Amino acid sequence: MKKYTLLFFTFISIISYAQKSNPNYDEDLAKELKADKYGMKSYFFVILKTGSNQSTDSSLIAEKFKGHMANIDRLVEEKKLVVAGPMGKNEKKYRGIFIFQDIETKEELEKILQTDPAVEAKLLDFEIYNWYGSAALPLYLETSDKIWKENP
Repeated sequence: MKKYTLLFFTFISIISYAQKSNPNYDEDLAKELKADKYGMKSYFFVILKTGSNQSTDSSLIAEKFKGHMANIDRLVEEKKLVVAGPMGKNEKKYRGIFIFQDIETKEELEKILQTDPAVEAKLLDFEIYNWYGSAALPLYLETSDKIWKENP
């Protein structure tokens, strides 16, 4: 009986190991994306929220948010920003999110965020969080650029 029990647990261990290893694993792609052994990596997650500048000057607001959109495009081209988008109305006055990659420190990211005209004008403020997600996240950018019809 002990022999069969040992054989059973050995078999279960082999099956369990086989299920944990990925037959589709691409080592070169994982290295290119800076993935850890789980296919994940660290990012900075930023919540944009309403800033302290409560100006009603529509030309100022339009100018700063036009610059905000141009800054997003620049950060995407530099491969620093991998996700950006607005949030719906909410009681916390959250306005949007950013997910940044390959930024070493929170201080470095704060400097980058200050290059945004809407942040610089205090129309937007931000909160920064560490986030651990799929290293493949940046790959969606190529596809997303093929599916929009009009630029907001």
